[in-house]
Amino acid sequence: MGEMEVPADAYYGASTQRAVLNFPISTLRLGRPFIQALGLIKRAAARVNADLGLLEPRVAEAIQSAAREVAEGKLDKHFVVDVFQTGSGTSTNMNANEVIANRASEILGGERGSKAVHANDHVNLGQSSNDVIPTAIHISALMQLEERLIPALERLQAALESKAKQFWDVIKTGRTHLQDATPIRLGQEFLGYAGQVERGIRRLRHAQEELGEVALGGTAVGTGINTHPEFATRVCALLSQELGIAIQKTDNHFQAQSSLDTVLEASGSLRTLAVSLQKIANDIRWLGSGPRAGLGELALPEVQPGSSIMPGKVNPVIAESLIQVSAQVIGCDAAVAQAAQGSYFELNMMMPVAAHNLLGAIELLASASQNFTERCVAGLSATQRGPEMVERGLMLATGLVPAIGYDAAAEIAKEAAKTGRTIREVAREKTSLSEDELKHLLDATKMTAPGLDAGTASG
Repeated sequence: MGEMEVPADAYYGASTQRAVLNFPISTLRLGRPFIQALGLIKRAAARVNADLGLLEPRVAEAIQSAAREVAEGKLDKHFVVDVFQTGSGTSTNMNANEVIANRASEILGGERGSKAVHANDHVNLGQSSNDVIPTAIHISALMQLEERLIPALERLQAALESKAKQFWDVIKTGRTHLQDATPIRLGQEFLGYAGQVERGIRRLRHAQEELGEVALGGTAVGTGINTHPEFATRVCALLSQELGIAIQKTDNHFQAQSSLDTVLEASGSLRTLAVSLQKIANDIRWLGSGPRAGLGELALPEVQPGSSIMPGKVNPVIAESLIQVSAQVIGCDAAVAQAAQGSYFELNMMMPVAAHNLLGAIELLASASQNFTERCVAGLSATQRGPEMVERGLMLATGLVPAIGYDAAAEIAKEAAKTGRTIREVAREKTSLSEDELKHLLDATKMTAPGLDAGTASG
């Protein structure tokens, strides 16, 4: 395509510069985890190609050294291609090939641009953008899940379980349809939150299993043209050993390169997690609402003033931050879903935007979960408001049903609501139940566990 001027201090070459000129779309770039994964793949590829006798050892060693610098982030400023680029990510793959080739040429004593190490013939040997880019998406997501998100969620789960134990003896009114329901332990509510996070982790572990199957070795369309039959298996073994994560070559390259099904499943697990975290954050901020005109059953940590006009106001800002992250992650998932639909014949053509949104969602959830754990959940305390309201709860009437039947209990609840009296007070007047029987039937603590120990309906 003719000559192309490239900045004198750049490690990238003509292919990358053309992409810079072709895609002046945004300031977004594929992030550090993705570039790290590319560096790791290129380094392992060079070693395997040397072992297979396809690459001169000194050239392979120089490529490995340069690729290590890429993986470590030392050359990040030379990765300049916009996220919104060629749908296969070829421009980013060539960006990596050129940076590594020029740096490797320097390591061998040559100059940048000398092609002592060739971007295509040497660095990209046995590869195609069409199998490297989806492999990099999988590996970068695997690393971020293992190193960032899952540890953050495990800490959140532990914090919620700790609060469940701390709050176990706090009996309060349950709520369904935003209306009073039968009593529940505050600790049981937090046990539910911990269970949501635990199951979110379980879903992410399944996503990791799926992401561990990579497209490397399929080259252009899945047939493996121009690559050694052992290349991908050996590269995956090296990466697995280095990262401590199970990575294996797919047994069906045609699906791996023509779709983003696995990426979409992982994104769906992140979306589910985001919705779970939104529920938890919303419940906690509602339970802390007031403190006088709201529910006021929890006291949230006071981390900053809540108003520029109202003195003394404190808002649930950490929970609000997590809720906003949840909204953003749901949006990322929508973008990944659209990207997954961009699969035509042998190739998906929206891989960069899928990578950007998948990895962005992982990072957001990891940071927000950690922050929520440290700045909100860890400092939560229960107030006396919940226990104080239990005796006035109309749904205590549910405890009377085994003894007097649904209809009679409903009439007592209606009378209590109308007169402002308690269920106990009205039942004492309207039934023949003794004080001991009322004490037994209206024991809020017993209502927080399974059981049916009353006699047949009477009274």
